[in-house]
Amino acid sequence: MNTIFKLIFALAAAGAVSIAQSQKMIDVRDFGVAPNSFIDATEGVKKAIERCKSENNGATLVFPKGRYDFWHEKTEKREYFISNTSSEEECPSKIKNIGLLFEGVKNLTVEGNGSIFVFHGKMITIGIDHCENIEMRNLSVDFERPSMSELSMIEVNSDYLIASVHPDSKYAIIDSKLFWYGEGYNIPRYHVIMTDTIEGTAKYRGWNPILEGSVTELEPFKLRIDGDFRNSGYAAGQTLTVRDPYRDHVGVFVNLSKNIRLYGVNMHYMHGLGIISQFSENLTYRRVNITPSRGRTIAAFADGMHFSGCKGKILIDSCRFKGLHDDPVNVHGTYLKITEIQTPTRIKVRFMHGQTYGFAAFYENDTVGFVNSAALLTKGKSKVKTARLVSEREMLIELESPLPKEVSTGYCVENLTWTPSLQVCNNRFEMTCTRGLLVTTPRSIRIENNVFYRTGMYGILIACDAGSWYESGAVNDAIIRGNLFDACGYNILGNSYAISIEPEVHEESPKHQVHRNIRIENNTFKTLETQVIKAKFVDGLIFENNLIEKSTWQKTEDEKNSLPAFKIEHCKRDSGFQEPSND
Repeated sequence: MNTIFKLIFALAAAGAVSIAQSQKMIDVRDFGVAPNSFIDATEGVKKAIERCKSENNGATLVFPKGRYDFWHEKTEKREYFISNTSSEEECPSKIKNIGLLFEGVKNLTVEGNGSIFVFHGKMITIGIDHCENIEMRNLSVDFERPSMSELSMIEVNSDYLIASVHPDSKYAIIDSKLFWYGEGYNIPRYHVIMTDTIEGTAKYRGWNPILEGSVTELEPFKLRIDGDFRNSGYAAGQTLTVRDPYRDHVGVFVNLSKNIRLYGVNMHYMHGLGIISQFSENLTYRRVNITPSRGRTIAAFADGMHFSGCKGKILIDSCRFKGLHDDPVNVHGTYLKITEIQTPTRIKVRFMHGQTYGFAAFYENDTVGFVNSAALLTKGKSKVKTARLVSEREMLIELESPLPKEVSTGYCVENLTWTPSLQVCNNRFEMTCTRGLLVTTPRSIRIENNVFYRTGMYGILIACDAGSWYESGAVNDAIIRGNLFDACGYNILGNSYAISIEPEVHEESPKHQVHRNIRIENNTFKTLETQVIKAKFVDGLIFENNLIEKSTWQKTEDEKNSLPAFKIEHCKRDSGFQEPSND
């Protein structure tokens, strides 16, 4: 090593030591929290977090390796309106329980040392609200009683079945009917997915054959259910996973925060929506595994990671997603509809989807675009002078410049400032009934070296709509490179494309494009049928140097082959699409 390199190395090492020494090490044991005590750690951890907030130079909050338990009764309570969760009818109160709440904290490292945090009752496990420079690492999260119940089929006949209940699933048999309950709640409604851990699949199934049947307990956690199972779709060796459909909490909530890093974090179960990042900036999620534990098959009640209205850079690297009831990753903004034009510079806008509302979607100095709802085309931009919520559903926006002449009520407004670049690399997506990755953002997108293994629907969906979910973000620069798509789309046979680029356009013209500059290269497609790529309304779509071959997976359902390998509509400057040979 020459002298200059030695000096640089010495200075860097000295700087690292100086930073480490300047940060206060705060041990949760100093606040009465003991690992492996099975005693509620909530209040002691609250005190430790408050102590961290007082450290001007930052702190490291240390959990010695072990198990820590958190009960919902003593958690912090906050009113949070969270994107894509629940409507007014589904969940009138937005008061949430938060197990570990980091609020207004800066420059903090949470070191888990391989610990497991076990939660009791419905709650957000970790809240990061108005924080900056937070890293959480080397910890696992689980629930003593997950709100997902699991019933495995031992024997299935036309008029009865024998099944085993997973020990984590609490149940009661009342008047020969099966009821699920949890710690402080019951499950009155049923949303069901059938998992098959051998095939690695998750398929939609109904609950009515069991709901209408007669249940007898043969022994603890082993049941006989008499009824009509001729058309149930149940099969021995598979597991029914059952939950309430309402998303009244989320797994982790990152809200209005900046420079947040998760490293070596295992989420073994999340109630409601998953890790939700809302109006936050610069997020790095590396080696985050959303996978089930203790012999269960499901780790996430719905999505794994959901990003709504974020900006800066999102990095999802070396993560694993397995056993989810919805999409592993979804990245988008939110369209609000113009309902009233009060003056040329003042408009009232409204949240339109039932499950998304109540949070500030625009801020002073944000750049907004005015979007034709039917065509999804932007017709001018302006800056926000002021913006405020006037109700849970409506915002009043004062603009710095008048509206473009063609903009009228019914148009949508998109926040162009709060849009992120996205890098998704080295991840594995599997055993989900829906898609692998949904992405709509106008900034740089890089999806590289991932495995999409038997996703129930498309491996990747690039959508954008202003009529259903109102998830915004026309794509301008995307590279999908070096990925493996293996037997995607078994839940949509006949339409089992590995990649779908499908904005929801309701007004078409010959020169009409929504997305731009999407390059798909050096990927391997192992297809269930013949379908590979479906694309609409793209300007600049390149498909080159990809390997296409037939999957060797033997399906139980008949192949339909109703659509071509490449379905390209209303695109221009597209190249590289050629029907695969039959060899």
